[in-house]
Amino acid sequence: MKNKKPLPWVPVDYDLADVGAIQAVAGGTANEDQQKRVMRLLVDDICGTYDLSFRPDNERASCFAEGKRYVGLQLVKLIKLDRRILKEDISMEDKNG
Repeated sequence: MKNKKPLPWVPVDYDLADVGAIQAVAGGTANEDQQKRVMRLLVDDICGTYDLSFRPDNERASCFAEGKRYVGLQLVKLIKLDRRILKEDISMEDKNG
């Protein structure tokens, strides 16, 4: 018997520490561990960034999962982005008007 993934719109499992971390980030009081926990929860679990978005029997579920995954990929991109390059791009735009 196959272990089927839940539909992508089903809320992810979370615990009290996850809720506390999200609330601390939202309130601007999160410590380093809470911040890392929230990013891991968002990127890995809520967005399903590293999961396969294709659902063979449900095109809508595939589209929904890919939308979530897109958000996760944008977060990962910003996390890994070299800010020096971004600064250079912005200063070039300012010079070129």
